[in-house]
Amino acid sequence: MLFFLSPKTTNRMTKLNLERPIIFFDLETTGTNITHDRIVELSYVKVFPDGTEEKKSRRINPGMPIPPASTAVHHITDEDVKDCPSFSQISKSLLAIFDDCDIAGYNSNRFDVPLLMEEFNRVGLNFDVTGRRFIDVQNIFHKMEQRTLVAAYRFYCGKELENAHSALADTEATYEVLLGQLNKYPELQNNIDYLAEFSASGRNLDLAGRIVLDENDTPVFNFGKHKGKSVKDVLRREPSFYEWMMQGDFPKNTKDVLKQLKFQFMNEKNAK
Repeated sequence: MLFFLSPKTTNRMTKLNLERPIIFFDLETTGTNITHDRIVELSYVKVFPDGTEEKKSRRINPGMPIPPASTAVHHITDEDVKDCPSFSQISKSLLAIFDDCDIAGYNSNRFDVPLLMEEFNRVGLNFDVTGRRFIDVQNIFHKMEQRTLVAAYRFYCGKELENAHSALADTEATYEVLLGQLNKYPELQNNIDYLAEFSASGRNLDLAGRIVLDENDTPVFNFGKHKGKSVKDVLRREPSFYEWMMQGDFPKNTKDVLKQLKFQFMNEKNAK
């Protein structure tokens, strides 16, 4: 099912200072497992440098049953999506919509973006994140106030969030919250590079935060038995760990970062 609202020019209190389009988006899914769960609804607000906005909300047939626990959150049932297109059917048009755009959302760096990348990967399309800036409004909110989206909307926008856990309502609210944050905090620069860096969770090299930079700017693992250990040292001493991760239940973005690091280490070794 596709809902379309004609593009319009924003009349919000602050206009984002943009060099290229930015997409605020939100997913409703069958669950919270990035590598196994599927999208049932995707909504976005695409904001252009001139302030024009394009909004769309699309229901998607996930090809698997929607667990009752998930339906209880977003109120989308198997019946609601039985006649909707699959992700494969809309993937190319969706990829074009996101092309050459920066990306923003609420908890998007750790969940929505990695899960979307997995969906594209399953249908053989590469959702390239090179050169994109990612703004996670939740991280800005937590650094400033540490509350939920409903509370953020009330705090920054002075309104109650109706239809919470509706993808489009959450997406529009996230956009308005960021504008409210820019109004409230003079120290926040209305600059996409700055906002992306400020809203980053820690010093992640991958979106899921499995590989991070330590205080010496050295890539280290941030999970499991090798947590805090240098990626370079682990790959040298235990080569099988690389294969385990590449074949394991990790997001594609995490695997891509690990592959790039391994390639970098090999080049450094060959240069000596």
